[in-house]
Amino acid sequence: MTSSQISKKQDLPPTAWAVLGLLSFPGERTGYELKKWADSSLRFFYWSPAISQIYAELRRLEDLGYAASVRSGPEEARAKRRYGITAAGREALSGWASDTADAGPPVLKHGLLLRIWLGHLADPERLRAMVEDHVERTRGELAAVREAMAHAADVPEWAFPVLALRWSERQHLAELELAGALLTDLREAGIRAAGAGRETPAGGARAPRTAARQAGGDAPTQG
Repeated sequence: MTSSQISKKQDLPPTAWAVLGLLSFPGERTGYELKKWADSSLRFFYWSPAISQIYAELRRLEDLGYAASVRSGPEEARAKRRYGITAAGREALSGWASDTADAGPPVLKHGLLLRIWLGHLADPERLRAMVEDHVERTRGELAAVREAMAHAADVPEWAFPVLALRWSERQHLAELELAGALLTDLREAGIRAAGAGRETPAGGARAPRTAARQAGGDAPTQG
């Protein structure tokens, strides 16, 4: 391996390792098939890369000698390029998967909670409707996770992916529980807000806020 290849190996992002991981299971696959695999497994606990990302990483992996591809013959109506992992790629992936370095904290970007955080600018009924929509969507995702688990259950090579999917099942169940608690919190917040409105003086002017409540540039919670 050249010094340039070693440098590229050291700079490989998790996306590249994930794509190489998809190739580590038996068989060769096209970029489109890898995308389908990601959509039915990786997306439930990590993310699903765009097809353009997959092809970009496949090119990178080929440059490093971690993946190899073959073009289909004239027997197929449309020419396809299938990719497989090489011995060097499997060795590198095994080393990365076994690395004891900290994998880093999970990254949570919860779009619904961002809107709840801005609830003082929104209609309470609309917020509750958004949470209810989230519950229905999560139930659909949970069903998809369970379908993927059932599909992989009897395949020995997929024993560890099933463990990741089982974790995802628990995570979706926890999300449903959290959403239920959030609906209760929103209901109670609405009651408190209504009570505060009734306490408004007859003239319509609200009492001045205390200095403690007028935090100015301070954060609403202690950092």
